[in-house]
Amino acid sequence: MTSAAPALSVLDLVPVRTGQTSAEAIAASLSLAEIADRLGYRRYWFAEHHNMPAVASTTPPVLIAAAASRTERMKLGSGGVMLPNHAPLIVAEQFAALEAIAPGRIDLGLGRAPGSDPVITQLLRTTGTTSDVEQFPRYVQDISLLLSGEGATVRFTSGGEYTVHATPAATSVPDVWLLGSSDYSAQLAASQGLPYVFANHFSGQGLERALDLYRSGYQPSEAHPEPRTFLTVNAVASPTAEEAEARALPQLRMMSRLRLNKPLTALETVEEAIAAGIAEADAATEQVVQAARERWFVGTGEFVAAEVRAFAQTHGVDEVMLSPVAGAYDAEPKDSAAGRAQTLELIAAAL
Repeated sequence: MTSAAPALSVLDLVPVRTGQTSAEAIAASLSLAEIADRLGYRRYWFAEHHNMPAVASTTPPVLIAAAASRTERMKLGSGGVMLPNHAPLIVAEQFAALEAIAPGRIDLGLGRAPGSDPVITQLLRTTGTTSDVEQFPRYVQDISLLLSGEGATVRFTSGGEYTVHATPAATSVPDVWLLGSSDYSAQLAASQGLPYVFANHFSGQGLERALDLYRSGYQPSEAHPEPRTFLTVNAVASPTAEEAEARALPQLRMMSRLRLNKPLTALETVEEAIAAGIAEADAATEQVVQAARERWFVGTGEFVAAEVRAFAQTHGVDEVMLSPVAGAYDAEPKDSAAGRAQTLELIAAAL
């Protein structure tokens, strides 16, 4: 543990709010990536979610490529590619190409969850509604081999061999990370000698146990002789605590709809969330909102920065990835990420 300020990174789901198009949402996120790069953030990851009215981050490789053309310093990656949805060779080829576009700047974060419902899983894969979750450990190994200079070797039952490379002549490879929110992912990352990220922004349950399992069971690998991890948090920073609480409300209400299995919508604006919260007040929603709010870092830049620093010290990490969940006011331009940019700027300045 150290008292030094942790490095900061960003997780982006490319939120889509009321009246906003996908084009405007993506434009806002790409402008946010430029801001994060200028502020000195260490990395910027795009999530993978499907068929959600409030999330335009469906294809991390496409978004990473777009962000690579508009940034210069920070690493770019997936938080994460939901591997059961995709053939390992396709993932390896996509990220080998991204590494060729931005050498030394690409992270490949891999997750085990499908990122959506069984219908989407069936549309993404030909294996039916269950996806290939049980093949996840082997697929992770396959991708690492495909990205390596030696490539992966297919051995036929007849005795022949066939070598496959993700790209013909790689000079560097992406950093592979395992993502998760369970004991399983922590133990798998430890057994394969890979860096690991606990999805604290989504779950928050079992964090200490997952980190202990990862660190205590870590098997050193050539690329990573020591365990390496950071943590994610939901954060909103504003000039006043009152504004921060207001900007947090749209995402908190979205989380309540997700947890309570209510119909999902585009993300509300701050004004819509406040009005709806008054008109539709119910005990179940309030309980979910309050439970989520307790785990989020919301307040002034100085307050949130202090929370981030303490969080990093408590869990012994030197990096914290912020999911900037600040909502937008009605009057803010549709192609900007004013509230989220404000969050990144205030926290960076305070740290």
